[in-house]
Amino acid sequence: MKESRKFWARWRVRIGYPVAVIYWVLATPTRESILIGGIVAALGLLIRGLASGHLRKDEQLTTSGPYACTRNPLYLGSALLAAGFVIAGLSWIAGALVALYFTVFYNAVMRSEERDLREQFGAAFQEYADRVPLFFPGFRVGKGEDSPRADAQFSWPRYRRNCEYQALIGTIAGLGSLFLRMWLRRHFGY
Repeated sequence: MKESRKFWARWRVRIGYPVAVIYWVLATPTRESILIGGIVAALGLLIRGLASGHLRKDEQLTTSGPYACTRNPLYLGSALLAAGFVIAGLSWIAGALVALYFTVFYNAVMRSEERDLREQFGAAFQEYADRVPLFFPGFRVGKGEDSPRADAQFSWPRYRRNCEYQALIGTIAGLGSLFLRMWLRRHFGY
């Protein structure tokens, strides 16, 4: 991992915890907001899960599955997860904080990872980057691409090896904490 990526990854986590605590304190969730936010978050989990089942990190350039539509499906899924929590929290201040955090850190991490991938995969990555958008999905069919390889299929072992189940566990815990927040506000005004 390159120094720049280490820097952004380290600070993304270090600042993420206090952002999460501040978000939780500012949140004013309702059953409806948690339900709607949970549905949006589930879409993010689905995208992350599909991407993780294709990702062959540091082995080869992944261009199959969701990676055929966006170069950063894991971060797109994370953005939808964040949007789900913004909706569930029902606080524009908490939502703005989460959006600012996501925009600053994930944009920097994506750019840093792009530099690493260009260095590692050279022309193959550049061709891929020319064809597939950085973040917002594009749905055009690539021209002249070969038929899908057998190893380009979703893989449960790869999903597990990439530890994507942790996002599911974290999402369930996060939504549970919002139910707790709602209960505390309702019963204690906190």
